[in-house]
Amino acid sequence: MPGAGIFHNKEKSMGTVTKIGFAGLGQMGKHMARNLLGPDVALTVCDLKKDLFESFRASGAGATTRPADLADCDVIFLCLSGDAVIKAFLFGDDGLMPNLGQGQIVVDCSTAGVALTREIAAAMAGKGVEFLDAPVSGMEARAKDGTLSIMVGGSAAVLKKVEAFLGRMGNKVLHVGDTGSGQLTKLVNQLLFDINMAALAEVLPLAVKMGLDPVKTGEIINSGTGRSYASEFFLPNILKNSFGDGYPLRNAYKDLISGISLAVAECVPLPVLSAATATYQTAMLKGYGSEDKGAMIKVFEELLGVACRE
Repeated sequence: MPGAGIFHNKEKSMGTVTKIGFAGLGQMGKHMARNLLGPDVALTVCDLKKDLFESFRASGAGATTRPADLADCDVIFLCLSGDAVIKAFLFGDDGLMPNLGQGQIVVDCSTAGVALTREIAAAMAGKGVEFLDAPVSGMEARAKDGTLSIMVGGSAAVLKKVEAFLGRMGNKVLHVGDTGSGQLTKLVNQLLFDINMAALAEVLPLAVKMGLDPVKTGEIINSGTGRSYASEFFLPNILKNSFGDGYPLRNAYKDLISGISLAVAECVPLPVLSAATATYQTAMLKGYGSEDKGAMIKVFEELLGVACRE
């Protein structure tokens, strides 16, 4: 029943049990949801695909394809793939929003636009539902280990109510400001990551074109001042001709769109971001959108007639 509230949970022999819903069992979400499992949690997961339902049910969780089925949960976490999917989940046919009530908490761990985040928060507040935007940073391995960084926007008092659960998914949970601040902080982090990879994609092929060995050059980059998380993660895979371990390039592109849109709205010149965006666009037009960001290097390899491989 909606409105049960986090302080009005069922009592079981093992103590207080919080009913938690988790929507979105993608690359990150499936691990984040698993890390919530425990004797103090009655977990129900929701996804349109049923691939993982059997394993979650075997662990004692419920599973559903209907957003409305999460409406009796005390806390509902979202980890969905972009604004359109979030809107459909909340406001679409059989959506979650009409079924929510006073005292529930929704925590959006998706990467979403700031405007949509604030729109959702206002709609939730109108129903007495508390809302946090809490996007995460870290690759799939960190989601699995429960060592994500989580940037939380919204009320600090609401964060205290769910901080223990967020702490199962991440080892750094940081309150960064009012509603939307989590998404803004995540965007800043992502833009720097995206720019670093775009720079690597054009500079390493130049080094190889000039006669340098890609493996030795990579070793220097990753042990020197030119290193970044982008180089540490993507360089080993590039050298092995592997472009499927990271987030698909076409999905990362939405962060660049958000960054450019904010720059236009605020009349702030971002020339380096604009240049990096052109590299992403070129890679996508070349047909590399389904591969990870490391695939951008293929654009410059083709242009210079080189291969940065072992």
